[in-house]
This record gives sequence, structure tokens and C-alpha cells, in this order.
Amino acid sequence: HRGTIQGIAFSPEGVTLASESLDKTVRLWDVKTGELKGTLTGHSSEVRDVAFSPDGKTLASGNEDGTLRLWDTKTWEPKTPTLREQEFPIIVYYPVVRRVSFSPDGTTLASWGGDNTLRLWDTETWEQKRTLTGHTTPVYSVSFSPDGTTLASGNGEVQLWDTETWEPKRTLTGYTDGVFTIAFRPDGKVLAARSWWDGTVRLWDVKTGELKGTLTGHTKRVKHVSFNSDGKLIASGSGDGLVWLWDTETGELKGTFKGHTSGVESGAFSPDGTTLASVSWASTVRLWDTETGELKGELTGHTKPVRSVSFSLDGKLIASGSGDKTVRLWDAETGELKRILIGHPERVHNVAFSPDGTTLASVSYDGTVLLWKVD
Repeated sequence: HRGTIQGIAFSPEGVTLASESLDKTVRLWDVKTGELKGTLTGHSSEVRDVAFSPDGKTLASGNEDGTLRLWDTKTWEPKTPTLREQEFPIIVYYPVVRRVSFSPDGTTLASWGGDNTLRLWDTETWEQKRTLTGHTTPVYSVSFSPDGTTLASGNGEVQLWDTETWEPKRTLTGYTDGVFTIAFRPDGKVLAARSWWDGTVRLWDVKTGELKGTLTGHTKRVKHVSFNSDGKLIASGSGDGLVWLWDTETGELKGTFKGHTSGVESGAFSPDGTTLASVSWASTVRLWDTETGELKGELTGHTKPVRSVSFSLDGKLIASGSGDKTVRLWDAETGELKRILIGHPERVHNVAFSPDGTTLASVSYDGTVLLWKVD
């Protein structure tokens, strides 16, 4: 890549990694060998998001010029009928496509971006199924419920849509600014929505639309929200340097994790939910016991801010990526440094394990993706 990489996505079976970039391309990598399988070109401006369909047969890419391109993952050729005279078959979506998401059953692709609408596409015919209107400002976040029966979209409010009729179910209001993160609890019964500036996270009952609780107390913008694997806990990290742990059923504050000396940027629960890893603009990773709220350990060694953290699927390893251009692998139980992965010429801003846990992908601001064997 010759531009900053915006994100990466593993195929469902974990054999291919897709990376999208400001250089207007999507690149495909063989996870096993690390070789470049192909470069998808045709976008006329920066690519902002990529997503694989649940069955792995389609890759969608959306960009700043308002187009959404669909690729056959066997041939890596465009697979949609042309909707206007273009060199590449595309779905036209003005003015910008910033994010795309497939429904859990893979029958619908949702795209949204710079206008006030959400567009839905039939993945069999690639015809537009519906344009969801009603938002008065640009849509920032969208999420399908785990069972696929509800679609949530957020801007200055959260709109819940019935995915059978595509009619609005209810509108969740009370926000003073934009809703930038929407996440369903794993059982789909509770929705968490993070506001941008007011420092709150609201929990909603998806069936009734009632507000279960407002998670307040952060004094600066909330930057991170995540559920643990069983959905009983939700963590919020803020620019105030605090990580708070909440009960998703009652909205009760379970613990306040203090110790970061700068704003919390990201975090991750271990697969069994017993540990929460959090990172800030400092150069450490902090590990918290989610039962007692005590600091279990601090992973030190990075010399610049840690930007991303991830657990392996078996929970045995923690990966951290930093502005010091390294990726470090840690023993999740002991906190021992296992390996330092060197190769990026610029700061690392994202790390992710493959679905089978044998490969780690790391992304750098210089436009490179490196694949590391961790088995």
C-alpha cells in the first residue's frame, strides 16, 4: 500500500486477509504464506471499509467517492451487474460510503456514510432493497442484532428497524450529540449506544425500547465500549483515563479501574471474560480482574503509546501494537513477554488474530500489513 491502511478483515475461514487503504486499493493476502494474492483496483478515492459476507463468497468495499464495490472471492472479479456506465460494476451511493455490514444470514448488505440515509442491498441480485430514511443528520453507526431481526442505526438518536418489513420499530432518544458506537449484547436483548462528547453510554431494552440505564460518570469523551463474551458485563474507556465496568442487566457500576495516566483508547476482554486489557496514550497495557476490579498486571516494554490490544482466541496470548513500531506478544497468564515482532517502519495502529488463532495481522501507518505465525 502507498497510503495509510484504514482497516483489515479476515475471511470467515481465516485464509485471506483484506486490507483497505487511502491509496484507493484493496489488497488480498494469503494468511498462510503472507504472499499478495491480488490487488483490487477501480475505486477513484480512498477506500474506507471492507467486509466479507458470512459465507465468505463476497467481499464488499466502500469508499469516499460514493461507490460500493462487490467482489467474487473465488475469482476476485467484480460480481454485481452494472448500475451505471462504469468500467467496474458498482453500487452507486452518493456522497460517500464509510462503512458496510452484512446481516448475520448474509442476505442483506447495509451501507452508510455521508448522507442521512441507510441503504440495503439484496446479496443475491445486488438490487437495492430499500433506502431507510428519517435521520436528519449523517448516520455514524449501524449494527445488526445477532439473530438478524433488528437493525440499529445511530446519529443524534438510535433508530431500530424491523428487518422483515424494514419499517421503524422505535426511536431511542435523549442524546445531546452524535451516537458513534452501537453494540448489541451477545443475546441481542440489550443495545449499548455510545455518545460522542457527553461521556455517557446508554443501555436499551431492544424489545420494549425502554432505557435500562445511563452509564454516567466519565468526565471526558468515551472512546471504547465492549461487551464480554457472555454479555453480562460492559466496559467503557474514556479520555479521563478511567475504565469502568458495568452490569448490563441492572446498569450497576461493578468497578472503576484507575491507573492510566492518559486517555483510554482501546480495550479487549479475554475470551473467558475474567480479564480486561486496556491501553491508553501511555506505553503500557493494563490487565484487570473483572471479578475483583484489581490490577492483575501491567505489560511494560513499549517505548511509545500502545494503540491496539487483542487476545488470541484461546486466551493464552495478548498482542499489543505501539507507536514504537513494534508488536509484542505476551503470556496472558503470567504477563511474560514472549516475543517482540519487528518489521514495521512506522507506528502500529491495529492488531488482530485470525479466526483460527494461528496468525496475527498488524497494520502500520506506512501502509503495510504484516502477518506473523503465532502457533
